[in-house]
Amino acid sequence: RYFLVGSNPAETKYRVLKIDRTEPKDLVIIDDKHVYTQQEVRELLGRLDLGNRTKIGQKGSSGLSRAVSAFGVVGFVRFLEGYYIVLITKRRKMADIGGHAIYKIEDTNMIYIPNDSVRVTHPDEARYLRIFQNVDLSSNFYFSYSYDLSHSLQYNLTVLRMPLETLRTETTQTRQESFDIFEDEGLSTQGGSGVFGVCSKPYEKYVWNGKLLEAVKNTVHRDWLLYIIHGFCGQSKLLIYGRPIYVTLIARRSSKFAGTRFLKRGANCEGDVANEVETEQILYDASVMSFSAGSYSSYVQVRGSVPLYWSQDISTMMPKPPITLDQADPFAYVAALHFDQMLQRFGSPIIILNLVKEREKRKHERILSEELVAAVTYLNQFLPPEHAIIYIPWDMAKYTKSKLCNVLDRLNVIAESVVKKTGFFVNRPDSYCSILRPDEKWNELGGYVVSTGRLQTGVLRTNCVDCLDRTNTAQFMVGKCALAYQLYSLGLIDKPNLQFDTDAVRLFEELYEDHGDTLSLQYGGSQLVHRVKTYRKIAPWTQHSKDIMQTLSRYYSNAFSDADRQDSINLFLGVFKPTEGKPHLWELPTDFYLHHKNTLSLSQTRRSYTYWWTTGVLKHLPLPFDEVTCAENRHKLTVKKFHKYEEEIDIHNEFFRPYELSSFDETFCLAMTNSTRDFMPKNVGIDPSPFTVRKPDETGKSVLGNKSNREETVLQRKTAASAPPPPSEEAVSSSSEDDSGTDKEDEGAVSQRSTPVKVTDTGDNTKITENVVQSTKDVYGVNLSDVPSEDDLTIYARFVQLGQSQHKQDKSSQQFCSKHHLDRVINLIPISSFSQDNIYEVQPPKADRKSIEIFHAHIQAGKGNMQPLGRDDFLMYREYIRNRYL
Repeated sequence: RYFLVGSNPAETKYRVLKIDRTEPKDLVIIDDKHVYTQQEVRELLGRLDLGNRTKIGQKGSSGLSRAVSAFGVVGFVRFLEGYYIVLITKRRKMADIGGHAIYKIEDTNMIYIPNDSVRVTHPDEARYLRIFQNVDLSSNFYFSYSYDLSHSLQYNLTVLRMPLETLRTETTQTRQESFDIFEDEGLSTQGGSGVFGVCSKPYEKYVWNGKLLEAVKNTVHRDWLLYIIHGFCGQSKLLIYGRPIYVTLIARRSSKFAGTRFLKRGANCEGDVANEVETEQILYDASVMSFSAGSYSSYVQVRGSVPLYWSQDISTMMPKPPITLDQADPFAYVAALHFDQMLQRFGSPIIILNLVKEREKRKHERILSEELVAAVTYLNQFLPPEHAIIYIPWDMAKYTKSKLCNVLDRLNVIAESVVKKTGFFVNRPDSYCSILRPDEKWNELGGYVVSTGRLQTGVLRTNCVDCLDRTNTAQFMVGKCALAYQLYSLGLIDKPNLQFDTDAVRLFEELYEDHGDTLSLQYGGSQLVHRVKTYRKIAPWTQHSKDIMQTLSRYYSNAFSDADRQDSINLFLGVFKPTEGKPHLWELPTDFYLHHKNTLSLSQTRRSYTYWWTTGVLKHLPLPFDEVTCAENRHKLTVKKFHKYEEEIDIHNEFFRPYELSSFDETFCLAMTNSTRDFMPKNVGIDPSPFTVRKPDETGKSVLGNKSNREETVLQRKTAASAPPPPSEEAVSSSSEDDSGTDKEDEGAVSQRSTPVKVTDTGDNTKITENVVQSTKDVYGVNLSDVPSEDDLTIYARFVQLGQSQHKQDKSSQQFCSKHHLDRVINLIPISSFSQDNIYEVQPPKADRKSIEIFHAHIQAGKGNMQPLGRDDFLMYREYIRNRYL
């Protein structure tokens, strides 16, 4: 047998699973549902070890031996022989949301369960194993023990605010014991010392190991079930004058109709689209961790292929294969299923931003636009006008080629209108500062306002053909606009506006570029080709050669390796299940029928072509149906009552881990990307605000170049979106923030830590002089007047006189104590009294006798003079040895 022993982080509570190894093809797992203490589990393993020891002199293993140490179970999988167990053996912390850690899987281990004595070998087993392991679990798979990653922050926190009466009734109906996903974030009972822990079912679309856990879902305690998501997770720290604000970006890739670029296009018969990714940006004040007391905000947007039956034939080996519509869909049946899913999860309005080309010599991308417009027009005629799907077509490629138009300025206008319609989520009521400093844009903001804050209603759905380069830039601009509103709602900026070339936007841009590169590698096989800098037209000439390499890499991947990757994804997600006597995965000419269930069996019930939404969805709009308190949603929740002092809901111990030896070098919150350390220029002493626009020569990675580079930079900056024009007398150097900048620094150019310099051109000669003296306008932001007014001078003179008189009084009181001298000075009456322990005088702290004795003993121990141990010390040490080793 295999025994799987799991513990909580503090290693004080344990559960044990028994896995039978005598069954060649079946999975037999026994869970006694009992919680053991450390002492009990040690005794249990000790008894098992003694009971399994072989006799002396007999060959074979003796007792129990540890096979592997792991951080979680990904699941169980079977091909043609017995079952394998997939374990997480290495992890890395990637983000922290309210004290709940999010980890990235770094390494996994697959262990074959049945014994060699009962193993029934199959010649194709090794090939299936190799295909399964092609899905690299160490690349961009994430999990959390206590936070539900498959749902948005808005959903998770809305569940917590469910009425208390509802939870009480649910507690009595709950049969199975559960574990609280929010640790200490329960709801206090009235007058009692208990808290309710709420656990929701994960959203299956974004869970990637759902099929792997299916075999054990109903037999083991839910503490064993660890759901993983695939996509991207990144977190950076924005320091606003020392106040830590964490900016987190989480992308969840859909596990339905998942696959690679040219092999998965459009939608399947259930309304799931290819390359569907939900991107959520979370902003919160890290100085307060608790969900109930802290300030949290989030904004969600979606990307996904055009929801139609369409594909591209890659057998022609063309860079852009022709687009073909596979099936006629006059009643927009597939689009209806897709938008129904979105109405349930996000509410209304659903806004479609379609970035495909509108004008083409040969009709290519425009085919999709025409069909999508027809589908949306058809579906909208049955929806109430206030909840209609909003369609925004915008040919981004055409605007990019135009020299007169600025792409990002136009995108910024679209982003503002989108965020105003959907709103965003924040768990605090509007700040008092927004009442003191009212802003017109804030009053026009949409969404749903409740007593506890704001809810996002509706979502932006962005698509181009691939949903990679253009889509990522558009999502960045919408995210940047939403970030400004989020910062404003938390009272961190005075207006909901953010400009380019600030530390905050540069940090956010880097997060989005990492996000775009990761998603592009997963779906397209290469990193992004066109970045935000490309569309700002400030990318360096070296970027063009990189773009060409990425294009070639993408083409190679699509032509040669995508088919193998698609097979691996189909096997991993359980879309294809190997069966004796049926064709193998590599023998299938296509996987079309695997993803389209209606090709194998006709559905008995047909959905209405007019009432195309799920019953009950329309009644609650604009709120999403999934977040409404109703009987159907309550079935998805499991509620458990805890005592408020229980260890498993102690978020402090979970986050700070006082039972572990930790070092500052390895502490996540110190090692993460930091706006002050990584983005703020090293020579800025005047304005450390992350919302100040920096000139290109002030950025953290810029270096000085030659005259032609400087002229080029000035030209680039004039065309850059939202960047202020440079002063006419200064021609400043710039380097685009890429790898080439660091290379130039190493060659001996001026370092980024050097003094800021001013470059002036006089004729053909270029002189570089140090800008030592700075004007008061540069330093303080205002021009100081030359001479103070008479009133100010009078006030200052009286202030000086008072100070001088005070000094006279102090000196005379020390030298003479007679009343005669005291009458000569002004008698100052203090308006406030200070105790002895104040800013002028400090009393040394008093240490008690026991503390002094301990300190003396510590000093003596350092000199080698040890004190004899007392009886209590011996007993404590003996207890420690017994618990630790026996």
